[in-house]
Amino acid sequence: MDPAYVSAFAGLAGATIGGLTSLTASWLTQHLQFRTQQRTSDLGRREALYKRFIEEASKWYTDAITHDQAEVANLVNLYALVSEMRMLSSPRVVETAERVVRVIIETYLAPNKTIRDIPELLDSDAMIDAMDPLRVFSEACREEFLARGAA
Repeated sequence: MDPAYVSAFAGLAGATIGGLTSLTASWLTQHLQFRTQQRTSDLGRREALYKRFIEEASKWYTDAITHDQAEVANLVNLYALVSEMRMLSSPRVVETAERVVRVIIETYLAPNKTIRDIPELLDSDAMIDAMDPLRVFSEACREEFLARGAA
């Protein structure tokens, strides 16, 4: 074979290998950036969803303590947030969110409380959980964020 052909093939092979290496490195970089962006977006959506649920549940739990009639539309909003969680969240987070909604419904069915009833409620260990029904939910959310690598 003519030496000119050998050096031409060697040049073409080197250019091809260099081009493929550059293309592969570029693709990997883009892929990792996309995955990081996706993860950040996913965590942001979860955080916003959990925040909305905590705000809504707090509002309706406070209402349930002082009233005995629930607006069904308000409870439907809470269940809608729980349904969103079913698509995005771990089973533990969904389970604790459902438990919060049940506590709110049970609180509506219980006798109304006044500010004078609070010290009596705080003396009971079981009632401390009832006074803060979102604690377990918040802990489940934090565990999920930590498991997914969020700071």
